[in-house]
Amino acid sequence: MTFNEGMQIDPGRASSGGGPGMGGKLAVGGGAGGLILLVVGLLFGVDLTGSGTGTGLSDGQYQGGDATAGTPEHCKTGADANKYVDCRVVLTAQSLDAVWGAELPKQTGQRYVRPELVLFTGAVNTGCGNATSDVGPFYCPADRTAYFDTSFFQELVDRFGASAGPLAQEYVVAHEVGHHIQNQLGDIGRAQQDPRGPESGAVRTELQADCYAGLWAHYADKQNAPGSNQPFLKPLSDNDIRDALSAANAVGDDRIQRAAGRGVNPESWTHGSSDQRQKWFLAGYRSGSVQSCDTYSATDLNNPPGLR
Repeated sequence: MTFNEGMQIDPGRASSGGGPGMGGKLAVGGGAGGLILLVVGLLFGVDLTGSGTGTGLSDGQYQGGDATAGTPEHCKTGADANKYVDCRVVLTAQSLDAVWGAELPKQTGQRYVRPELVLFTGAVNTGCGNATSDVGPFYCPADRTAYFDTSFFQELVDRFGASAGPLAQEYVVAHEVGHHIQNQLGDIGRAQQDPRGPESGAVRTELQADCYAGLWAHYADKQNAPGSNQPFLKPLSDNDIRDALSAANAVGDDRIQRAAGRGVNPESWTHGSSDQRQKWFLAGYRSGSVQSCDTYSATDLNNPPGLR
């Protein structure tokens, strides 16, 4: 998968900031297994309370963040997005803006309001508290912002065994923007109301964000970019989809529990199994339908309606 080289990267789409010592303290269990569980418990997660308990987000009032407005200067075109991961995140966000800007009002009657996008290094101040890179990518509902320390993408490969392909990384960006869509539609609070278990609101919230990521992929290589006669992405191949599925597979609750040397315990799940995460991504990808992503009404999370 590659971006069309002539796509223009918006110099104002992202902000950047962060640095060592700027984040809150993390309560991390001892040993690598504890770190793996911490990271995956937070991966693609949302903090709705601002309390920071168990989330790597510290207490404290938001003071406007540390970010400086402006996309990184070396990010100019699709060719840069094909070469540099930070540029790829920004142009993926622009593609998401285009897809959701068209599909959200068409399918739900709600106008799309794009989320803010912050690229940070080390740590960053957010509307949900201070955060370090250990939390992985995350979306903060309080400031409607998706945060990325791009060093995580290598961690996704090295620690979790995901593909290094571009669509694996773009899936992560699309998942976080999926949480923003949930925020706009008033669904995101369901995760906190029922935070754990195989049928929980938390699992349904995460699987829906996976489905929304697939929905974006359905349109991203077909819908022309604003002011262009080309889509942001060149046609997706089967290998591209396998790259995205490898990322979804890598961060399933069951897989992470096994990797940490623990038995699989569905009652502790917060994100869903590897199989479920892949299936819901595919449900969105094949259907292109918000309605097909209604995990909250699904009677069988192992059998998404979009795949029937």
